[in-house]
Amino acid sequence: MSEVTDLLSPGRISLDATATDWRDAISQAGRLLELEHACTEEYTRSMIANVEEKGPYIVVAPGFAFAHARPSEAVRRTAMSWLRLQTPVPFGSPKNDPVSLVVALAATDAKTHLSAMKGLARVLANHDQREALEQADSEQQILDILERETHRTPTSPEGRSKPEHASTAQDGPNPQDRGTGAAPKNKILTVCGNGLGTSLFLKNTLEQVLSHWGWAPFITVEATDTISAKGKAKEADLILTSSEISKTLGDLGIPVKVIENFTSSSEIDRALRDSYDI
Repeated sequence: MSEVTDLLSPGRISLDATATDWRDAISQAGRLLELEHACTEEYTRSMIANVEEKGPYIVVAPGFAFAHARPSEAVRRTAMSWLRLQTPVPFGSPKNDPVSLVVALAATDAKTHLSAMKGLARVLANHDQREALEQADSEQQILDILERETHRTPTSPEGRSKPEHASTAQDGPNPQDRGTGAAPKNKILTVCGNGLGTSLFLKNTLEQVLSHWGWAPFITVEATDTISAKGKAKEADLILTSSEISKTLGDLGIPVKVIENFTSSSEIDRALRDSYDI
């Protein structure tokens, strides 16, 4: 089994469900976790409150929302649920609405699900794989697709060419000079509300681009939450995050790049080219 399918089971997959609104969609995804004793109703309420408080930042790609909340006593074991909607519903995301797929995560800590998030991000970033998941007509087909695709060797990100001198940057990349005179930190923060869900999707896609460029040995990528990011900003060259989270961060003294689609390597590629002297 793959890391993704380890956290899923047929009983936590619902296909062609009907939801009245985004709250109902998250409630149903949470209920799938509750029914198999992965969490309590309190955790499902926390997932809804998370969006009410921070906005629809969990909608990380067109049609896809990744519902989650912080680890707590309401989580009994790490698990995921998969809710595919027959009729998409709006979550309030200007770029990525409406949502047809809600994946909910209940995590006991900030680490046990990291490999699963990496595999899931890679699957959902691929158009053909996403289409196959949308057309699957059984819970087992969903698991089979995820099992097969998460074991596949990743391809170059969306055919993007790397910077001409990327592979020979022995001294590492340099951020564009914005008049600060500060030495490069060679560190990028990916930020979300809790630091354990959507920021990991963004981190995974960013690392794919850096690896394709040949910059992976030079740049550290850290997924973190909004509160921690404010203290860690001085250690980084830039921050990648959602529009909703960027508003809560304010001016941290380093560039904050808004990414609309956390699974789009081409969008992140453009953000890096704008931020680094290449």
